[in-house]
Amino acid sequence: MAEGEQARAWTRVRANLRESAGQRLFEQWLKPMELVEGDDRDTVRLAVPTPFAANWVRSHYADRLLLEFRSQLPGVRTVAIETRAPGVEVLTAPATQSSATPAAEPVKSTDAAPAAPTTARATLAERPPLDPRFTFERFVVDASNRVAFNAAQALAEPGTPRFSPLFLHSGTGLGKTHLMHAIGHAYLAHSPEAVVLCMSAERFMFDFVSAMRARDTYQFKMRLRGADLLLIDDLQFIAGKDATQEEFFHTVNEVMAAGKRLVISADRCPQALDGVEPRLISRMGMGLIADIKPPEPTLRRAVLERRLADLPGVAVPASVLDLLADRIGSSIRELEGAFNRVVAYAQLTGERVDVDFAVATLGDTLRGSQKRVTIDEIQKLVSQHFDLKALDLVSARRARAVARPRQIAMYLAKRLTTRSLPEIGRKFGGRDHSTVIHAVKRIESLRDQDREVDGAVRILLRQLEG
Repeated sequence: MAEGEQARAWTRVRANLRESAGQRLFEQWLKPMELVEGDDRDTVRLAVPTPFAANWVRSHYADRLLLEFRSQLPGVRTVAIETRAPGVEVLTAPATQSSATPAAEPVKSTDAAPAAPTTARATLAERPPLDPRFTFERFVVDASNRVAFNAAQALAEPGTPRFSPLFLHSGTGLGKTHLMHAIGHAYLAHSPEAVVLCMSAERFMFDFVSAMRARDTYQFKMRLRGADLLLIDDLQFIAGKDATQEEFFHTVNEVMAAGKRLVISADRCPQALDGVEPRLISRMGMGLIADIKPPEPTLRRAVLERRLADLPGVAVPASVLDLLADRIGSSIRELEGAFNRVVAYAQLTGERVDVDFAVATLGDTLRGSQKRVTIDEIQKLVSQHFDLKALDLVSARRARAVARPRQIAMYLAKRLTTRSLPEIGRKFGGRDHSTVIHAVKRIESLRDQDREVDGAVRILLRQLEG
């Protein structure tokens, strides 16, 4: 393959990436990539400045780059992402069409120093175990978490930190760990040679106890206190562990005295941490304390839309997203888990995703989080909302001013109660179950087309679910 063909293809691929990734992401991660000249007809080699950038591109864009190049040059089988820096071995991790395709051999820079390869590998091995999904760009923000999000971004900025430590607290599954990993990603993006350590408080305790048993606490101390950014998750796990708290206290003091960055998370605010020494709580209060509140329905809905956007080709109607966002409110983690379960079951069974399928798939999960609502309560609230008499909903009147609220009430009864279709029909003037099915399908369709109907349903759902 002529090098000119690769160069022309790379120009078109870059243009496509700029358009699809957005300006900020493209400028930060994709623009620095350069095409490396080579003779291999099957392989396109792209170089980035640092090992961290190479890892990021491999994690997020390896498959996309391969598809883009193959759309331009069908003969391409491999896109190799390399690190290209003076005196450092070039490491490759190809994105291949199949996991069985052999990996490209490491390509060495012509001026690499003999000891550089070991250094490069050591640097990669010491990178913290940060989840590539947990970035600031993928964190959905609203009033419940905006202060914590802004504080996390501020701590990750280059230059002298404005505050340290940052203490994040919330219930489980609301985004503390996501923000901690996002801080690590953002900090390493502008300071790739920095030392970043990320661990749970339980891991801190385990490593400390192991060091004491091995009579080698010096290395443990130096490792933690040498970090430029130290991330400690779930501090509540060291409550009542006096020796561990003693060491943690001295670690915090050393990190703060050196002007370095420290992030700590827990399931409650420092003052509510039973079994934690007062002097340690006092140190936590010297920085910034930010909480993450339980998510509102609008945030839960936005999280689901983000997850759906990550799954091209997967169809999940708005009514199902609304069902999950309305019923599962205690934890973003639980919400995403329910969404993943619905999608996975649909793919395994080949069935279409709709409200009935989601209810059948998530049965116990939805029932466990559901407020007990009766059809009588639904009829009363719908009548008040549309300024009707309660008897109108069970009457034989077919005027649209009555028929549409009646359909909405049936839809809500199907969605919020465990009553069968015939039972719902009987509660609405002895109507047949097929009438209920028609009403549910009609309102589901109108919610995607008619803002007035959708708005009314949303208001009624909020009121009924408290």
